[in-house]
Amino acid sequence: MWIELLCGFVLYRVIRRHFRHDDGVDVIESSDFNTLFSVASRLEKLYRGKAYVGLRIPDPDSASRQNIDLVLVANGEAVVISVKNLAGFVSVNSDGSWVCLSEHQHKEAQHPNPVAEVMKQAAALEAYLQQRGMVIPEGFLSYKVIAPNPKFRALNPGSFPPEIIPYDQWLQLKPELKSVLSGWITGAFRIAKKEMKESVCQQLHFILSTAPIWDRLELKGSKYVLGEFTEFKGKQDDIQALQCIRRSKVGRVIVQKTSMFGLAPTKLQVLYCHRDYRSEGAFACEWKEVTVRSSTELLFQPQNSKKVCKFKLSTVTSLTLSA
Repeated sequence: MWIELLCGFVLYRVIRRHFRHDDGVDVIESSDFNTLFSVASRLEKLYRGKAYVGLRIPDPDSASRQNIDLVLVANGEAVVISVKNLAGFVSVNSDGSWVCLSEHQHKEAQHPNPVAEVMKQAAALEAYLQQRGMVIPEGFLSYKVIAPNPKFRALNPGSFPPEIIPYDQWLQLKPELKSVLSGWITGAFRIAKKEMKESVCQQLHFILSTAPIWDRLELKGSKYVLGEFTEFKGKQDDIQALQCIRRSKVGRVIVQKTSMFGLAPTKLQVLYCHRDYRSEGAFACEWKEVTVRSSTELLFQPQNSKKVCKFKLSTVTSLTLSA
């Protein structure tokens, strides 16, 4: 019996070591990335639109980039959305900033005015769209802040501005609830001609699909990470085979097949794209296959983290690279 228990424990440790996310597990499990993608998915289903997640829009005022959680394009308008995954009792100060009191730790955390932040992001996006030649109709672009955490408790809900959608409202959102949306995705933007409306949305989709974004790592179990891909680590022949993966040429890498314990090779589908975003039209893309060991590691630095995390290819589903 003791021998069986010992063998079982050893097998458990081996499996755990091969399936864990290496030193990135703590960062990913405690992150808000999955919540962000969950919000984007629900909005797309509710309003039959398209959500662009993890944008990094150049801001001429600060000579840096504005990080935008997501932009939803639906029903002839675009909404810049900031997702605040806060848990606890939240109140609004006179300057619009938030105070969040944790239910269990009884600690207060100060958060800058989220409405002012998302307003600035919308202004940066508008300037970027104009820079890329888009004429923005009046009322086309709006902004919202969503607090989707079930443990979000709004103290004095009447003090929250209409741009805020706390958890209770987020839970009730439906396409027909116009009173809840208050003009958001309900037609605040009106264009007389259908052809003009379609033309504007088509141009917007093209610009947003080619705008700067955070690199995106999708892990098995439908877990996501936004940040910056650094490099691959592994055997010399594997690294040499992966030298073809450069962000200037590659748009996406899909891990097609992996082995359980890294004993068999891993097949990667690499999407090569001619990245010429100066004019609209279809990109010249082709898929190529690269085969490496499953034990090969991918180094990735999550957004808002100073730590570079390691992920075995056996835990990865896909990698999307920004130009």
